[in-house]
Amino acid sequence: MSVSLTSAIDVFEELWPTHLAEEWDVVGLVTGSPLQKIKKVLLTVDVTSEVVEHAKAVDADLIFAHHPMLLRGVSSIAEDTAKGNVLAELVRSNIAVYSAHTNADSTESGTSVVIARALGLTGSRPLQPLTNTQQGIGQIGNLSAPITLGELANRLNEILPPTATGVRVAGDFDREVTNIALCAGAGDSYSLMALDQGAEVFITSDLKHHNSQDILELAKARGVEFALIDISHWAAEFVWLETAKSELEQKLPEVSFEVCDIRTDVFDFLMNKQRDSQ
Repeated sequence: MSVSLTSAIDVFEELWPTHLAEEWDVVGLVTGSPLQKIKKVLLTVDVTSEVVEHAKAVDADLIFAHHPMLLRGVSSIAEDTAKGNVLAELVRSNIAVYSAHTNADSTESGTSVVIARALGLTGSRPLQPLTNTQQGIGQIGNLSAPITLGELANRLNEILPPTATGVRVAGDFDREVTNIALCAGAGDSYSLMALDQGAEVFITSDLKHHNSQDILELAKARGVEFALIDISHWAAEFVWLETAKSELEQKLPEVSFEVCDIRTDVFDFLMNKQRDSQ
């Protein structure tokens, strides 16, 4: 059985309304004919050449991606360019691509909510809520009982798929924390918001050196303890795909859905020099 791409998009926009996307974001249909028939959908965080080859191998008609392919815009799709090479193969293979990005981050079962639930946060709410709703970017809530930063990092290791960079922590391994803020994906710009709302630790991806240093120094200046945990951008959002798959299967039983398990985290290995013991 199959549905038209138009019908599939109607469901995507019901589950992840495009009006929830940030102003700077680029979501929706990237390539494909609204009239083409969709029998199988491959869910992924990123659209890379390896993901496209996998889509071809499993006979997927559509790639449903979290990250927009053309977020930063391009001036050429020549096949000797990064985006052109992938787009050309998608067009040749008649594989459509649709993206749900910050609109999928902002729903009540979005990327950050999935991690918050896995961590067992209670009373969790958006870190940056939309007006008078439980929708918005990030989450902040409490653990049922205090745990150490080391235990929290270990819990994240169990929740997230393995990556070369793992879980990096700025803070005392043995310090106990209860109030947790998080933002799946690149949430560096929400660090101050997490601190201002009383979080004891902020979990996100792509933390920048100077911004992180400044927020930690600001916490010291305020006389409060604050920690940062940096997790893989891909891993943080990959765990949401199973939730998206389950929601889509309920709405589109005529279509087959598969989560692509190709690791599109950009790092392949980590070397860390041992510190001298004293």
